[in-house]
Amino acid sequence: MVEKIASEWIAALQARGYRMSASLQVVVEVVATSPRVLSPIQAFDLARKKNTKIGLVTVYRTLEKLEEIGLIQRVHQPSGCQGFIAANAGHQHILICENCGLVEYFSGDRLDNLMHDVARESGYRISGHWLQLFGLCTQCQYEIQSSGH
Repeated sequence: MVEKIASEWIAALQARGYRMSASLQVVVEVVATSPRVLSPIQAFDLARKKNTKIGLVTVYRTLEKLEEIGLIQRVHQPSGCQGFIAANAGHQHILICENCGLVEYFSGDRLDNLMHDVARESGYRISGHWLQLFGLCTQCQYEIQSSGH
């Protein structure tokens, strides 16, 4: 499944006329297969493990291309740094681990009352929302408890 996503992303880039270099392909594979939010530097570090010739500029350009065509989305993290995750079509709510960056999607639309109140108070006609929640995944909670912190 994961390799299929990377192949689909590569095909989408090629269909838009992007030349597929080995470096670009490695960056796409790293980002497409990551279950975690990746900063550009993290994507760079992971990609360099597969191809030492990759430059940081290639990573930034690849992320820009992937975001431009809607394959990844930018997320804001509590640290203030921006990261990237694979974009899911449609309505999204995500949980992001503040420690390891693991991303999990969840569903639920219990925000109707809040959206109604905000619309009424602001005068906006709200067409949608995107919710990011931050916390610690179960693995990081376990590791922190085990280490005595």
